[in-house]
Amino acid sequence: MDSKQQDVYDECAFPLVESVLKGYNGTIFAYGQTGCGKTFTMMGVPDNLEFRGLIPNCFAHIFGCISTEEDKTKKYLVRCSYLEIYNEDVFDLLAQQKGVQPQKLDLKEDKNKGVFVQGLKTIIVNSIPEMEEAMHFGTSNRKTASTAMNSESSRSHSIFTIYIETAVE
Repeated sequence: MDSKQQDVYDECAFPLVESVLKGYNGTIFAYGQTGCGKTFTMMGVPDNLEFRGLIPNCFAHIFGCISTEEDKTKKYLVRCSYLEIYNEDVFDLLAQQKGVQPQKLDLKEDKNKGVFVQGLKTIIVNSIPEMEEAMHFGTSNRKTASTAMNSESSRSHSIFTIYIETAVE
């Protein structure tokens, strides 16, 4: 309860992001009852350094490491996707257009790729503002409805994925 957002990031996410930048997969998962603080922990107040959540801190960490990379032969490609699971259907939050009914996507499995969402859009991002813009756009496409515990409950689950690829010239 007395932990600051940066303390939570340093303890839970910093080592994970460091591993991801070295080529490992990583996941940060928030689970809990409506109104328990998942959104604040994950997003916080992005424009306030003291209250910035895990996701904005990840953006800063990733692009901070890329910008200070000493090995100038190493190149990075950063992409993101954002999906929503609503009533057991999967929707692409980055491909939706205002006023157009979103199209359901299929969950598939491939022996080489593993489980994936067919047709999920990924976009290339080159900076923190571009990553934030993608996140805000997708968040604005989420389904919300009022509940007894939360007037703006998302009524769905979402997954924002950051893909980091490296290559050496």
